[in-house]
Amino acid sequence: MKVDFWGQEFEVNMFVGCIGGFLIAIMSSMFGFGGGPFMVPLMTVALRLPMYIVVGSSLLAIFFNTAMGTARHMQFGNFDLVLFLAMFPAAIIGGYIGPMIAKKVSPTVVKRVACAGLLLLGLNLLGVY
Repeated sequence: MKVDFWGQEFEVNMFVGCIGGFLIAIMSSMFGFGGGPFMVPLMTVALRLPMYIVVGSSLLAIFFNTAMGTARHMQFGNFDLVLFLAMFPAAIIGGYIGPMIAKKVSPTVVKRVACAGLLLLGLNLLGVY
């Protein structure tokens, strides 16, 4: 499938994307973690998309999961409205500005920052710090 984004055309293997997305969804629902950190490597490595597209696409992909999780937490009374109202506009603005910044920065730098973030997240989940 060919994707046209901001005047550039990319070719994406939909079969690999669908299978990878399905497996990530299964793993994230079984083990209780978000699939976003795994969707980014799938889209950059397997689908060969540039980071400035992957960032926004990843946010869109996890939006529906986040909306459902938020609704369920609201049902159980585990929802902080003030925190939500503070974070929601920031996420929208970040999702708009982030790809613009990523397009102007070297793809190598963007990938290194993403790797560092994933490494810190992994270490935090393992209880290292």
